[in-house]
Order: sequence, then C-alpha cells, then structure tokens
Amino acid sequence: MSSQLIAHPGGPLRGEIPLPGDKSISHRAVIFGSLAEGESRIHHLLEGEDVLRTVAAFRAMGVDARREPGGVWRIRGVGLDGLSEPGDVLDMGNSGTGMRLLAGLLAGQPFFSVLTGDDSLRGRPMGRVAVPLVRMGARILGRDNNRCAPLAIQGTELIGIDYLSPVASAQVKTAVLLAGLTASGRTSVSEPALSRDHTERMLTAFGVPVERDGLIVSVTGRPRLQGLELTVPGDISSAAFPMVAALLVPDSEVTLIGVGINPSRTGLLDLLLAMGADIELLNARDAGGEPVADLRVRHSRLRGIRVAPEVVPRAIDEFPIFALAAACAEGETLVTGAEELRVKESDRIHAIALGLGRQGARIEELPDGLRIQGRPEGLEGGSVAEAFGDHRVAMTLMVSGLAAARAVTVRGRANVETSFPGFADTMGILGGRIERVAGEKES
Repeated sequence: MSSQLIAHPGGPLRGEIPLPGDKSISHRAVIFGSLAEGESRIHHLLEGEDVLRTVAAFRAMGVDARREPGGVWRIRGVGLDGLSEPGDVLDMGNSGTGMRLLAGLLAGQPFFSVLTGDDSLRGRPMGRVAVPLVRMGARILGRDNNRCAPLAIQGTELIGIDYLSPVASAQVKTAVLLAGLTASGRTSVSEPALSRDHTERMLTAFGVPVERDGLIVSVTGRPRLQGLELTVPGDISSAAFPMVAALLVPDSEVTLIGVGINPSRTGLLDLLLAMGADIELLNARDAGGEPVADLRVRHSRLRGIRVAPEVVPRAIDEFPIFALAAACAEGETLVTGAEELRVKESDRIHAIALGLGRQGARIEELPDGLRIQGRPEGLEGGSVAEAFGDHRVAMTLMVSGLAAARAVTVRGRANVETSFPGFADTMGILGGRIERVAGEKES
C-alpha cells in the first residue's frame, strides 16, 4: 500500500519554530570535516536521508563520523590523502548534491569508486559535472555517454583549469573546486550569475585560501584543511513552506528561528517582499560564517510580479512554493529562465502546473518557467495531487491544502524526510492539520 497525505484547511497558523539544518551546508560540513586534519564538531546537522547518505559514503571510505548525545556530530578528518577505497558502490539515494560533489572529490583520489542512486537520481544530468572534471584529467564512465549515473570513477592525478560554466550552479562549481583541492596548480570557476556561495565560505572557515574576482572563484591545490566547530543555520529552503503558509492563511503570524539568510540564497525572500509580504528579520547574527536571523511572517495580500532570470539561481529550490504564493496573489506573475526546474527530482514546472491547476490555479507551463494569473480569493482545493516522488513538490501541495477552500490529498511516494524531517508535525505545532492515510495499492 502507498501512503497519502491529506492537508486540511483550518484556522490561523501561529507560534514559533526552529528549522532543520540547511541541507546544502550540512553536505559541505560532512565533506570538508572528513577532508580536514583533526576533529570537527558539527551542531544542528540536518539528519535527513540525503545528508546521511553523504555521511555513509565517507564512513565507507574510512572516516569516523558519529552522532554524540545531544545531537552533535563528531567527524575525525583524515586529510586530503587519507580516504580509502570503498568496498562497495556508494549509493547516494535521491541526493543530486551528494552525487555531484562526491564526483568532484573522487576524481582526484588514488582509487576506484562507483556512485549510484535511486531511479530518479540515475535519470538526472551528470554531464555538466563530468565535462569539466574530464578536462582536468578525470577518468569517468557513466550511462548515456557520461550523462547519467551510475558513474564509475578511476581516480587519477588532476590538473587545475579555468572553467567557464554555462550555468550558474553551486553543485557544478563545488564539484570543480573539490577536484581542485587535489589538483596541481590553480583551479578557477567562472559563472554567468551568482550561485550560492556556501562552499567558498566554508572552505575559508576550514582554513583554505579562496580567491574571488566578481563571478570567478579560485583555489590552489593541496591546501590543508583544519578541523573546526560550527553550527549549521536553519534551512531557508525549508523555511519557505511555513513562511508561505503563514502568508496565505488568514490571521496567521509565525516566527521562524535561526534561518540562514546568505544573500546567495535569499531569492525567495526578496521575491516575496516584492510581492508585498509582511516579513521582518529579527535578531540578525552569524553562525559558522553564515548570516542568520529570525523571520516573523504575517498573513499578507500579495501581488503578482515579473521574476528576472538573474534572480532564478538564488531561488531555484523554492520555485514550487513560490508558484503557490503567486497562484494566490493579485495579478500576473511571470517566471522565465528557470529551465533547470525541468531536471530536478521531478520536472517541477510540469508537476507544479498540474498539481496547482487541479486546484483551480490559472497556471501555464512555459518551456523555461511559468505564467500564473493569481486568484487572490484562494485556491479551491478538493483534489488529489501527484507529487511525482519530489519532496519539495509534496510540501508545496500540502501547504496549498492548508490555505485552500477544501482539503488536498497528496500522493506520489515523496520522501519529505529527505530535506525536512517531521514536516507534518512541525506544521501541526503551528496549527496546520496534515494527516497520513493508507492509499491504494500501487502496481
């Protein structure tokens, strides 16, 4: 039997909640902690499936990474040259971040390794990572002319390059920079627009000199990483769901504690503020080299906007929930330059257009985005929505049910625990009602 989730409309959402640790930063904390010399202690690590797959991969390569009482993770780093050949295939599950970043690191290790994942991950594009790595001298074999996993990697000596990336992608940038850590000479990545810069910030915190010149980031091979103690900020991508729920459900007021507000990740926040959202940033502070604040969010009447393509990389993971906000706003919202959404855990443009369209949203698919005619009176709900196995689509559809006139049933085997463990319970703390029920047997 497959499980389904039913999100029910109800009263206002109120209260304050902490957010799970940032997934992007958590992956990097595990990777750099494993490559460092000495011990690292990581507080507030996201313990979702994706990050735990990265932990398991490094354990398979000889790293002692364990959770201590109280939730602190202790990682005893082995240095750049201390990893050992894994005895089995490294299964990254549904984690595109884990696979692409590890491909960059493993390309320069003196051993053989294989990266694989679930059906969804094996269908996602890996060529954008393989191309620059092969230019550095990497030996990588994959399905469909190296475009898809499984990826077989015979580690070898790499040479630093200057890489002009055709896309603004933090995963591509980080994979190349990770390869550059073991390469000879200098490795640079130039992007067409700013992508999230967690890698540069964290490398600096671990003691690695990082050069930035506009949109060009460079490292020189063979640095020494030093273990440290850091706290992972709350994930702004996770914060997006209760944030938009509070904006849409009348009389709501929610405070989200300890959210990372890195400027390369605040695209959704900027878009919502442009739409007229009532969001206050309180208690601004720093955590592990990352800016953090508490966000107070109140119910707001939103208006449609035009999203500039250059903003897209800063909000790429949040576009499903942004589309819901736009569907309930006054006027038209236009998103272009977001073709990357076609190759996420699902085709998110299609999944969101279908799921919200069945609830009465006036939403049109474009090749690289969406055109949305808002319904300020709210969506009708009362539908069965397919998540296509995508956790962010599933959470968006659940939030739509909390704000719609009638309940929304979400199906599609989406593993929300991948990025937001306890999502339904967290929304319940605020007053939202999301229940799990048995669905029909899947063939």
